[in-house]
Amino acid sequence: MKFKTKVIHAGQEPDKSTGSVIPPVYLTSTYRQEEIGKHKGFEYSRTGNPTRKVLEDCLAELENGSLALAFASGMAAEHAVLSTLRPGDHVVACGDMYGGTYRLFEEVFKPFGLEFTYVGWEAAEFKQAVKENTQLFWIESPTNPLIRLIDIREVADIAQNNGIRVVMDNTFATPVFQQPMELGADLVIHSTTKYIGGHSDLIGGAVILNDRNWYEKIKHIQNAVGAIPGPFDSWLMLRGIKTLAIRMKQHEENAIKIATFLKDHPVVAEVYFPGLESSPYYELACRQMAGFGGMVSFKLKNGNSETANRFFRKLKIIALAESLGGVESLINYPAVMTHGSIPEKQRAVIGITNDLIRFSVGIEDAGDLIEDLSTALIG
Repeated sequence: MKFKTKVIHAGQEPDKSTGSVIPPVYLTSTYRQEEIGKHKGFEYSRTGNPTRKVLEDCLAELENGSLALAFASGMAAEHAVLSTLRPGDHVVACGDMYGGTYRLFEEVFKPFGLEFTYVGWEAAEFKQAVKENTQLFWIESPTNPLIRLIDIREVADIAQNNGIRVVMDNTFATPVFQQPMELGADLVIHSTTKYIGGHSDLIGGAVILNDRNWYEKIKHIQNAVGAIPGPFDSWLMLRGIKTLAIRMKQHEENAIKIATFLKDHPVVAEVYFPGLESSPYYELACRQMAGFGGMVSFKLKNGNSETANRFFRKLKIIALAESLGGVESLINYPAVMTHGSIPEKQRAVIGITNDLIRFSVGIEDAGDLIEDLSTALIG
């Protein structure tokens, strides 16, 4: 089954009791049992819900995995994965990552005895950071917010040679443009709030994997902690998935035009987008991805919070807001917003400086977006 067909049909058979083409929303907290322990696969909706099960089956197929678990947020998904580790275990992570992930590492799990080492985006740096107690490599590609790429296969080979598992955040690329498990990743994480849902109207997360034992551990945590999406959020996510393939193509088409415009603009110092042939990641993107995505970051010449604010205030279509991946264009100031939890010195090392702007390019008319940017940059 090709991907465009998968997003419409994967895991979504017509309802057996009514023939409904669209899976129903099962708004129930519990399920009748004929006798003790005899039920139809569901006991309590924290443990399992038919609408959520359809979503999980669909997500597994989209990532070419065999198992998936849905969560109330991307952070809840990450929390569940990290909860399978034990005090003294070590994680090597790319330093250019979502600020909320860094906060989860440092402020939630580090006090419980987990160790974290932050490296760059070259595979050799992961290899150099391996210790006897290293359990996971944690990567994003493209990274957030500087849209760098990591050679997933190269990192996965290093991990396999050292008995380490690779956790890959595929939120930016989505399964439309990247299949990490085919490149050697052991587990794929999504903030389904973003492109998977696609309409800025829900919060969700997901974990996709093949290892049954690891799945059972994470599922146990999912049930024990209860950070699960409700049935209506699960249904909304399924609805969003149906247009994922065509949305991502439009995001990418617009992003290429936006990045090209920004590259030549006199007040823009640098543009971060792997779809530009001048990008140091262009060749890897062509090899590793089926598309370049819809995220563009750029730096303003002589930029700071004051000049950034002047720019943001003049935008009419593009909204200054947290999050990304919706059909509407959203722009973000990482140093204060999404990555404010990372200490300033560390942000500077990564490249998250006060002149950096992250742009989630929507699916509006590209000409309108460029006009909006042009007016705000010059005006």
